[in-house]
Amino acid sequence: MNRHANVLILTTCFIFSHSSLVFAAQFFERNGLAIDGYDSVAYFTEQKPVKGSPEFRVEFEGSTFQFASELHRDTFAANPEKFVPQYGGYCAYGMARGYKAKIDPVAFTVIRDKLYLNYSDAVRTRWLSDVPGYIQQADANWPEVQKQTNGQE
Repeated sequence: MNRHANVLILTTCFIFSHSSLVFAAQFFERNGLAIDGYDSVAYFTEQKPVKGSPEFRVEFEGSTFQFASELHRDTFAANPEKFVPQYGGYCAYGMARGYKAKIDPVAFTVIRDKLYLNYSDAVRTRWLSDVPGYIQQADANWPEVQKQTNGQE
């Protein structure tokens, strides 16, 4: 390998190792936390986004989920599949369009006891225009798209 190729490889490794956004194998993470540290149980019980506390954490499928209370942590731990966001926590609208995209934890919907997150409030508005159609598309895309190693900004 020439010197230029070595520098390029080292630079790329440095950028990826110091990025605050991580597109993990199973769940989208920011700063090492699924849902950017928001409490996934609160979306169901309080119908709003609630920031979790480092005091109440659970590891699930390689990702750290954070909760606002011991009760929420224990509720999640007893049945995590019920509370994890769909499509690995990536944007549901993006998934319907065939790609992984980061999310804003404030842009969410709970539909038929499932949590869907979106990139932004504007994207959430688009998502709400045809939820059944977008869910159908996202469900069809997820098996292939989940294999992607990178996401869209």
